[in-house]
Amino acid sequence: MSESKFGRLSVPLIQGGMGVGISLGGLAGAVAREGAMGVISTASIGFLEEDFYENPAEASERALRREIRKARKISEGKGMVAVNAMSVTTDFARLVKAAADEGIDAVISGAGLPTDLPELLKGTGTLAIPIVSSAKAAKVIAGLWKRHHGYIPDAIVVEGPKAGGHLGFDRDSLLDGTCQPLTEIVSEVSRLFPEIPVFGAGGVRSPEDVKAVMDAGAYGVQVATPFILTEECDASEGFKKAIAEACEEDIFILKSPVGMPGRGLRTPLTEAVAAGKKFPPSKCVNCIRTCKPSETPYCITEALKNAFLGNRERGLFFSGESGAHINEVKTVKQVVESLFGKDII
Repeated sequence: MSESKFGRLSVPLIQGGMGVGISLGGLAGAVAREGAMGVISTASIGFLEEDFYENPAEASERALRREIRKARKISEGKGMVAVNAMSVTTDFARLVKAAADEGIDAVISGAGLPTDLPELLKGTGTLAIPIVSSAKAAKVIAGLWKRHHGYIPDAIVVEGPKAGGHLGFDRDSLLDGTCQPLTEIVSEVSRLFPEIPVFGAGGVRSPEDVKAVMDAGAYGVQVATPFILTEECDASEGFKKAIAEACEEDIFILKSPVGMPGRGLRTPLTEAVAAGKKFPPSKCVNCIRTCKPSETPYCITEALKNAFLGNRERGLFFSGESGAHINEVKTVKQVVESLFGKDII
C-alpha cells in the first residue's frame, strides 16, 4: 500500500464531516494541527450568511472559501485539510470546484454515489475519497470511476452502522441489529482493494476500537462524534450540551428528509415527525436534489440550523452511538491522544 498520498499525516485519522455548521474551519484546522485530516462540511455551509435564503449557492461558496482559509491558518501547515460534500446536494459540483480552487487536500463524499467526483477534480491534485457502507458499494464506485474516468479512489472511507448522521444501511437492519459489523466490511474492502488506503468509521471512540479497525486491514480511522465535545468544535454550546447530556435511550434511528435513515438525538421535532406531523419549509433553498418541499416532513437545513443554535424543540441533532458515552469537553489534542496509543501509531 502506498502511503505517499497521506505522507503529511502523522496520525492516521480523519475527522468526520458534520453539518450544518458543526465542523467548520475552527475544528478542521485544530485537527489538522495535530497531524490528522481535519474536515469541513459543505452542507448548507452558508446558512449564517445574510443573503443565504436569497443567494444560497453564492453564500455557501463564499463561506466555504472563508472556512478553508481559516482552517489553513489554524493548522499551521500541519496535517491535511479536506471537505466533506454530500453528492445529493444541489451545490455539490460548485462547492467541490471551489474547494479544489482553494487548494483543498481532499474531497470526501457520500450520501449517494459521487460518480462524477474525479471529473470535478481533474487536474487539481485534490484527492477523491468516497464513503461506502459495504464492499459491494466500494466495488461499484471504484468500477464506475475506473471505466468513466480512468481513476481509482485515493482512499475509501468505510462507514459502519454505529455512525451518526445519514447511514448507508436499510432501516430494518439498523433497528434489528443485523447490519454487517464495521470490522467485517473493512476487511472485505481491504481485501478487494489492497492498493487503496481504507479508513474505518462509525462508533470508534477508544484505542481498542482503533486497533480493532486497523487490525481488520484499515490504514486508519475516521472519527466524528467525539470531536463535538471539544473546545475547538464550531458547534454552539447548546449543541454540545445536548450531546453531553445524551444517554443510550436518547440516540435512535430516524428517517431523514434526504430519504435515508440516520442516527441522532430524540427531540420534540423527531418525536412529532414520528407521530406523523409535518413542518412545511418556511423558506426553501433547494439544498437536496431528491427533496420535494410539498412532501417532506420537515426542512433538514432548518432543522440542522436549529440544532446548531441549540434549539432542542425544533432541532435535528445528529450523533453516532459514541454520543451516549462522551460527556466531558476536551481539547482536540486530548481527543486525538485518547484514541491513539504508542502501540498504534
